[in-house]
Amino acid sequence: MTVSIARSMLALMVLAGAARADELVPEPQNYRTEDYRAPVPDTLAGARVLSTREAEAIWRDKAAVFVDVLPRPPKPPNLPAGTVWRDKPRFNIPGSVWLPDTGYGELAATTEEYLRHGLMRATGGNRAALIVVYCQADCWMSWNAARRTLSLGYSNVAWYPDGTDGWERANLPTAEAQPEPRPTEQRPKEP
Repeated sequence: MTVSIARSMLALMVLAGAARADELVPEPQNYRTEDYRAPVPDTLAGARVLSTREAEAIWRDKAAVFVDVLPRPPKPPNLPAGTVWRDKPRFNIPGSVWLPDTGYGELAATTEEYLRHGLMRATGGNRAALIVVYCQADCWMSWNAARRTLSLGYSNVAWYPDGTDGWERANLPTAEAQPEPRPTEQRPKEP
Protein backbone atom coordinates (compact mmCIF):
# COMPACT_ATOMS: atom_id res chain seq x y z
CA MET A 1 0.00 0.00 0.00
CA THR A 2 1.44 3.34 -0.97
CA VAL A 3 1.78 6.19 1.48
CA SER A 4 -0.72 8.35 -0.47
CA ILE A 5 -3.37 5.58 -0.42
CA ALA A 6 -2.82 5.04 3.31
CA ARG A 7 -3.16 8.79 3.97
CA SER A 8 -6.33 8.91 1.86
CA MET A 9 -7.82 5.99 3.78
CA LEU A 10 -6.88 7.61 7.09
CA ALA A 11 -8.47 10.90 6.01
CA LEU A 12 -11.68 9.08 5.05
CA MET A 13 -11.75 7.29 8.41
CA VAL A 14 -11.27 10.59 10.26
CA LEU A 15 -14.05 12.19 8.20
CA ALA A 16 -16.35 9.24 8.86
CA GLY A 17 -15.63 9.53 12.59
CA ALA A 18 -16.36 13.27 12.49
CA ALA A 19 -19.64 12.61 10.70
CA ARG A 20 -20.65 10.12 13.40
CA ALA A 21 -19.76 12.63 16.11
CA ASP A 22 -22.00 15.20 14.42
CA GLU A 23 -24.85 12.67 14.51
CA LEU A 24 -24.82 12.38 18.31
CA VAL A 25 -28.11 13.51 19.74
CA PRO A 26 -27.72 15.82 22.73
CA GLU A 27 -29.91 15.51 25.79
CA PRO A 28 -32.61 18.18 25.67
CA GLN A 29 -33.19 20.53 28.60
CA ASN A 30 -36.81 19.37 28.89
CA TYR A 31 -38.90 16.40 27.84
CA ARG A 32 -39.20 15.61 24.13
CA THR A 33 -42.71 16.56 22.96
CA GLU A 34 -42.70 15.64 19.27
CA ASP A 35 -41.13 13.23 16.77
CA TYR A 36 -41.01 10.48 19.35
CA ARG A 37 -39.65 7.90 16.88
CA ALA A 38 -36.28 9.50 16.17
CA PRO A 39 -32.67 8.93 17.21
CA VAL A 40 -32.21 9.32 20.96
CA PRO A 41 -29.23 10.48 23.04
CA ASP A 42 -26.62 8.02 24.28
CA THR A 43 -27.08 9.38 27.79
CA LEU A 44 -29.69 10.33 30.36
CA ALA A 45 -28.37 12.42 33.25
CA GLY A 46 -28.94 10.63 36.54
CA ALA A 47 -29.75 7.26 34.96
CA ARG A 48 -27.69 4.31 33.87
CA VAL A 49 -27.95 3.46 30.15
CA LEU A 50 -28.12 -0.26 29.45
CA SER A 51 -27.06 -2.37 26.50
CA THR A 52 -29.11 -5.43 25.62
CA ARG A 53 -26.53 -7.66 27.30
CA GLU A 54 -26.73 -5.62 30.53
CA ALA A 55 -30.54 -5.53 30.46
CA GLU A 56 -30.64 -9.30 29.93
CA ALA A 57 -28.31 -9.94 32.87
CA ILE A 58 -30.44 -7.77 35.17
CA TRP A 59 -33.60 -9.48 33.89
CA ARG A 60 -32.19 -12.99 34.37
CA ASP A 61 -31.09 -12.07 37.92
CA LYS A 62 -34.57 -10.65 38.63
CA ALA A 63 -32.71 -7.62 39.98
CA ALA A 64 -35.06 -4.90 38.72
CA VAL A 65 -38.57 -3.86 37.89
CA PHE A 66 -38.88 -3.56 34.09
CA VAL A 67 -41.30 -0.84 32.96
CA ASP A 68 -42.58 -0.75 29.37
CA VAL A 69 -43.99 2.63 28.34
CA LEU A 70 -45.03 1.92 24.74
CA PRO A 71 -48.27 3.80 24.02
CA ARG A 72 -51.44 1.82 23.51
CA PRO A 73 -53.34 2.74 20.36
CA PRO A 74 -56.74 4.15 21.29
CA LYS A 75 -59.97 2.60 20.14
CA PRO A 76 -61.07 4.53 17.04
CA PRO A 77 -63.92 6.94 17.79
CA ASN A 78 -67.30 6.53 16.13
CA LEU A 79 -66.99 2.85 15.25
CA PRO A 80 -70.25 1.56 13.80
CA ALA A 81 -72.46 -0.23 16.31
CA GLY A 82 -71.57 -3.89 16.61
CA THR A 83 -67.99 -3.44 15.39
CA VAL A 84 -65.60 -5.72 17.22
CA TRP A 85 -62.46 -3.90 18.39
CA ARG A 86 -59.38 -5.87 19.30
CA ASP A 87 -56.26 -4.18 20.60
CA LYS A 88 -53.05 -5.03 18.80
CA PRO A 89 -51.15 -7.39 21.11
CA ARG A 90 -48.04 -6.04 22.81
CA PHE A 91 -45.16 -8.42 23.32
CA ASN A 92 -42.61 -7.15 25.79
CA ILE A 93 -39.90 -8.35 28.16
CA PRO A 94 -41.48 -11.05 30.35
CA GLY A 95 -42.46 -9.84 33.80
CA SER A 96 -42.57 -6.18 32.79
CA VAL A 97 -45.09 -3.69 34.08
CA TRP A 98 -46.71 -2.00 31.07
CA LEU A 99 -47.63 1.62 31.77
CA PRO A 100 -48.71 2.82 28.33
CA ASP A 101 -48.85 6.48 27.37
CA THR A 102 -46.58 7.58 30.23
CA GLY A 103 -43.66 8.55 28.01
CA TYR A 104 -45.15 11.57 26.30
CA GLY A 105 -43.37 14.87 26.92
CA GLU A 106 -46.45 16.40 28.47
CA LEU A 107 -48.75 14.30 30.62
CA ALA A 108 -52.25 14.95 31.81
CA ALA A 109 -52.49 14.93 35.60
CA THR A 110 -54.35 11.60 35.50
CA THR A 111 -51.63 10.00 33.37
CA GLU A 112 -48.87 11.28 35.64
CA GLU A 113 -50.80 9.88 38.62
CA TYR A 114 -51.12 6.55 36.73
CA LEU A 115 -47.33 6.50 36.29
CA ARG A 116 -46.72 7.46 39.93
CA HIS A 117 -49.15 4.80 41.18
CA GLY A 118 -47.77 2.14 38.78
CA LEU A 119 -44.19 2.74 39.87
CA MET A 120 -45.16 2.74 43.54
CA ARG A 121 -47.03 -0.54 43.12
CA ALA A 122 -44.27 -2.18 41.04
CA THR A 123 -41.52 -1.24 43.52
CA GLY A 124 -43.54 -1.80 46.66
CA GLY A 125 -42.84 1.84 47.50
CA ASN A 126 -39.07 1.35 47.47
CA ARG A 127 -37.68 4.45 45.71
CA ALA A 128 -34.20 2.87 45.73
CA ALA A 129 -35.33 -0.23 43.77
CA LEU A 130 -33.73 -0.62 40.36
CA ILE A 131 -36.21 0.36 37.63
CA VAL A 132 -35.43 -0.37 33.97
CA VAL A 133 -37.50 1.80 31.62
CA TYR A 134 -37.86 0.90 27.95
CA CYS A 135 -40.06 1.10 24.86
CA GLN A 136 -38.67 0.47 21.38
CA ALA A 137 -35.43 1.51 19.68
CA ASP A 138 -35.22 5.18 18.75
CA CYS A 139 -38.20 6.00 20.94
CA TRP A 140 -38.18 9.12 23.07
CA MET A 141 -41.06 7.74 25.13
CA SER A 142 -38.65 5.66 27.22
CA TRP A 143 -36.18 8.54 27.60
CA ASN A 144 -38.98 10.85 28.79
CA ALA A 145 -40.42 8.23 31.16
CA ALA A 146 -37.02 7.38 32.66
CA ARG A 147 -36.33 11.06 33.22
CA ARG A 148 -39.77 11.53 34.77
CA THR A 149 -39.16 8.51 37.02
CA LEU A 150 -36.04 10.26 38.32
CA SER A 151 -38.08 13.43 38.91
CA LEU A 152 -40.53 11.39 40.99
CA GLY A 153 -37.75 10.62 43.45
CA TYR A 154 -36.56 7.20 42.26
CA SER A 155 -32.80 7.02 42.68
CA ASN A 156 -31.87 3.82 40.83
CA VAL A 157 -33.17 4.29 37.30
CA ALA A 158 -31.80 2.57 34.22
CA TRP A 159 -32.82 3.33 30.65
CA TYR A 160 -32.76 0.60 28.02
CA PRO A 161 -32.87 2.56 24.75
CA ASP A 162 -32.94 -0.46 22.40
CA GLY A 163 -36.14 -1.67 24.05
CA THR A 164 -38.07 -4.59 22.63
CA ASP A 165 -36.46 -4.10 19.22
CA GLY A 166 -33.00 -4.81 20.65
CA TRP A 167 -34.39 -7.56 22.87
CA GLU A 168 -35.97 -9.36 19.91
CA ARG A 169 -32.83 -8.89 17.74
CA ALA A 170 -30.94 -10.79 20.45
CA ASN A 171 -33.53 -13.60 20.23
CA LEU A 172 -34.57 -13.13 23.84
CA PRO A 173 -38.03 -14.22 24.99
CA THR A 174 -41.05 -11.95 24.94
CA ALA A 175 -44.49 -12.36 26.43
CA GLU A 176 -47.86 -10.91 25.55
CA ALA A 177 -48.58 -8.04 27.91
CA GLN A 178 -51.62 -6.30 29.28
CA PRO A 179 -51.41 -2.73 30.53
CA GLU A 180 -51.56 -2.09 34.23
CA PRO A 181 -55.13 -1.04 34.92
CA ARG A 182 -55.75 2.63 35.54
CA PRO A 183 -57.36 3.46 38.88
CA THR A 184 -60.78 3.67 37.19
CA GLU A 185 -60.41 0.29 35.48
CA GLN A 186 -60.89 -3.18 36.82
CA ARG A 187 -58.39 -5.90 35.99
CA PRO A 188 -60.13 -8.84 34.27
CA LYS A 189 -60.56 -11.85 36.50
CA GLU A 190 -58.24 -14.70 35.70
CA PRO A 191 -59.83 -18.08 34.93
